[in-house]
Amino acid sequence: MKEKLSLICDRLLSHQQIACCQLFFGIPHHGKDLLIYNILDLQQKPLLLIGHHGVVSAMTFGNAMSPVLLCSASDDYIIVWDVQKCQKQTQKGELPTGKVIGTLLGKIIHLSFCFCDERVAACTEAAIYILSPKTQETQSRLTGHLGPLTSAEFCPWNENVLISTSEDRTFKVWDLNTETVVYQSFVLSAFPLLNVMFLESERFLIVGSADGQVFCYSIGDNHKFSPVTKLDLQKLEKRYKVQRRNMSHEAEVGESSTEDKVETSKPILALFCPLRNKNINEIDNSWFCIGSSDGLYVVDLATSELSKVLFFKEISSLSINMAGAWSISPKFENTMLVLVSSLFTPRVALMEMCLGDLEKIENGDEGLSVFPSSPPLHRSSLNTELKMKEPSNPKKKGSVQEQPLVFHSKVKSSGYTSSPRQVMFSPKTNAQKKSPPKKSKNVSSLHTDYPAEDAAPTIPCTDLSLVNNQVLCLQHSGDGKQILCGLEDNSVLMYKSRLTGKPKIFIGHDKPVRSVSWSLSRQYWLSASEDLSLRMWTHCSSEPAIVMGDGMFSKPIRGAQFYYLDKFVLLGSGPSLHLYLYNVDVTSDDIKRYHRRSVFKLATRLKTSSTEITAMSAINDFLSYIVLVCGSDRSIQVVDMNRGGVASTMAEAHSRSIHCITQNKGSRFCTQTSDSYNLFLTSAITDGLKLWDLRTMRCVRRYDSHVIRCHPCFSSISPCGRFIATGSEDNCAYIYDIRSSLHLHKLHRHTDTVLSVSFNPAKPELLTGTLDGKLRLFQTNSRPD
Repeated sequence: MKEKLSLICDRLLSHQQIACCQLFFGIPHHGKDLLIYNILDLQQKPLLLIGHHGVVSAMTFGNAMSPVLLCSASDDYIIVWDVQKCQKQTQKGELPTGKVIGTLLGKIIHLSFCFCDERVAACTEAAIYILSPKTQETQSRLTGHLGPLTSAEFCPWNENVLISTSEDRTFKVWDLNTETVVYQSFVLSAFPLLNVMFLESERFLIVGSADGQVFCYSIGDNHKFSPVTKLDLQKLEKRYKVQRRNMSHEAEVGESSTEDKVETSKPILALFCPLRNKNINEIDNSWFCIGSSDGLYVVDLATSELSKVLFFKEISSLSINMAGAWSISPKFENTMLVLVSSLFTPRVALMEMCLGDLEKIENGDEGLSVFPSSPPLHRSSLNTELKMKEPSNPKKKGSVQEQPLVFHSKVKSSGYTSSPRQVMFSPKTNAQKKSPPKKSKNVSSLHTDYPAEDAAPTIPCTDLSLVNNQVLCLQHSGDGKQILCGLEDNSVLMYKSRLTGKPKIFIGHDKPVRSVSWSLSRQYWLSASEDLSLRMWTHCSSEPAIVMGDGMFSKPIRGAQFYYLDKFVLLGSGPSLHLYLYNVDVTSDDIKRYHRRSVFKLATRLKTSSTEITAMSAINDFLSYIVLVCGSDRSIQVVDMNRGGVASTMAEAHSRSIHCITQNKGSRFCTQTSDSYNLFLTSAITDGLKLWDLRTMRCVRRYDSHVIRCHPCFSSISPCGRFIATGSEDNCAYIYDIRSSLHLHKLHRHTDTVLSVSFNPAKPELLTGTLDGKLRLFQTNSRPD
């Protein structure tokens, strides 16, 4: 950002609308006159426009390049000037004149042109006047706000729609054809709403308030407005500074300075989305800028994070340290022009910004991937093997070996206990020879690909009640035929994926089961509970084959799963990751029937920088060295199990501790691009759902439509990688398109908070579990497969 021109004015222009376009910018002169500067030739004498008898309170340029229209307003007149025509009149020695389109309307707070420059919206404290520059008539007068108006803007794709903001902290949507309100928001903030902006590519409406709050709404058909996200500029700036310090590896920089300790208000003075040049690197369509009192903030709405901040105080060449008003022109070649008035001094500055300077900050770490790029190191813990002890039964010399008393393994009973036979033997003379049954081919058991192009499962087909028993976790088996449910009553239930028949019940924990996990072979599964224990189960017994407990862990187990193609059991407890080798032996001895022959051994223990691990995830479907760990310090750590250390850390990933992390693990029934497996989700209470890219360790999208205020609701990614499902506290489950922050479907008919969700890896089905113990199955169609 560099300053092209700085001017000292005859009066303070803060909190007053000033005007700037690609060719000109204008400021009031002596209160009632206007000075128009030519941006292409700043040395040229400014154009003086005389016509108002009162103090000019607002001004704005039109959208067309030719003719360039300027609208100015005072208490007496609202005048539209043709700037290029006025220049020609001045050159001829004539007095520049404009068209008066409104008289004695009161003090004008804000002016705006429609996108074809055929209408002007003029905001007074009490009403909005729609004026016509061509006919010089007042087309309509709109009233309804309970406080003074602050701004009004025309919708770019429907010029009959106008949106206004007011000090009553609401915005209204007006239909200019009927002059009625078609939508009115709730009270959004404790401070007045100052301005609005449209993102035409996304059909978003963005509203800014005086206390730094930004509200984003999606605009649907029939004027339906759905909230997308809410941003706090103060919190965004804090996270941005933390990320910048982490990238520069200077964690202590600036912490002792007085400026960082003093918090200043950050009003949303301007919202704008500059047009990009094709030579500039691609930036998301949801990228927009915020002008505040201390600088320019570049926001990526897809991630709800700051991409760049340009502080006035950090640029020594600028003559303005605090801004009172902003006016932004569209793109001019590769640059953008900004006119800023000083907050405390009578000064304005014209600044030029290169759009390349507003690009996103890239992470300085090396790109990571879930796919290994080299074989395991020789001393890696992943090479550890479990050595089994062979049974040693030495034979004594000269001893008599044990011999069987009979020659058969079974001895027929003598029949003393049976009742005497009443009917003698009679041969069957009409016996028919039975032909062997024909083996029918089971079509359902054949392997079928997952229909990756199908719609998301939204049609409810099966309901099941577990009688007020919270469903804390769900997971489908790899073949999609079975489902594990971890419950609050300390048990684990195994259902068929269609929820038919009676479930198998596995009991043994003393506290609620928080985590369940299938092995890749589907022969074993894990359950972890708040009773500081982990159990491994098999199909052939209702008793666990392996029990890890009895004081082995001092903190609850926050996630347990099979890892490295079922070679290890990986779990997180306290600040450490535990990696265990195991061997399951289900054979039993009648004499020592309670003696477990299965064994396990600790391969390694890695301590993280967090006080306690709150969630963890790793891929078991293929060999991967990467384990993702979330800590109580709100960080995400990428652990390299091959090297035995933390490869990368993302501090302040959420505003609260992360309770759920979900990787895109795909399915054996569906293929995805290799880069898709580097995506993962995190969720925290009151902070929504975030999608991250492991290669850059940056948030790439944020999902905020669902409600999560106190219960830890979990999420799942579909096998095709196109959809995200998450629980919510408004008794619904939400399905997002992974490419959009707007929810795609809202699944109703739940009776309580939806805690757990799980996609079937073999077919487009979604299973949800609720706080009151209800399981609900959703499909893409109502017919059975």
